[in-house]
Amino acid sequence: MIRVNLDALKDIATASRQNVWTKAQASGRHPAIILHWSAGYYNTCFDDYHINITGDGEIKLSTRDLAQNCSHTYLRNSGSIGVSLCCAYGANTNNLGNYPPTKKQIEVMAQVIAVLADALWLTIDKRHVMTHGEAADNEDGLYPCEPYGPKNGCERWDLEFLGTSESPRYNPYADDGTRGGDILRGKANWYRNQQKNKEG
Repeated sequence: MIRVNLDALKDIATASRQNVWTKAQASGRHPAIILHWSAGYYNTCFDDYHINITGDGEIKLSTRDLAQNCSHTYLRNSGSIGVSLCCAYGANTNNLGNYPPTKKQIEVMAQVIAVLADALWLTIDKRHVMTHGEAADNEDGLYPCEPYGPKNGCERWDLEFLGTSESPRYNPYADDGTRGGDILRGKANWYRNQQKNKEG
């Protein structure tokens, strides 16, 4: 694994942008950032994901080529970047167990989304940034496969809730902004706006 900071990640994502777009367009869509948890421990990283975020917020890459296909999301890997929090071992829909997402991980994931979206020229919305659960239920309106997320059997429900006061419980039908994907996209847009304000 390659440890990087946000500045290095931006350079790597910028260098990968053309190839990411080419692969996504060959699949008939825009690039996507798909958000996961590993269902492992805080320091266990996997090369299924381009980016792993440890419990203390370190960013670790499995590759410097973000256009490389990693096996993170069924029938959605080409032209998509998989970002995973190293957490959620033993989690279930009632209790996130002893390894819930840490506050640091959540904030770093939001910052990573903002950096990737800037580098790849993407809007931070559900069409371009989804949790694995949202992608599994085809919530972006694309249907590469039969749905298998929290609204359809719950085979994959990564980050459906975060176990925080903002996102306290499992409720895939919530429309009040408390689903994990809503929180992460909101935070990412906030970080993106902060960066734009700094630049000017």
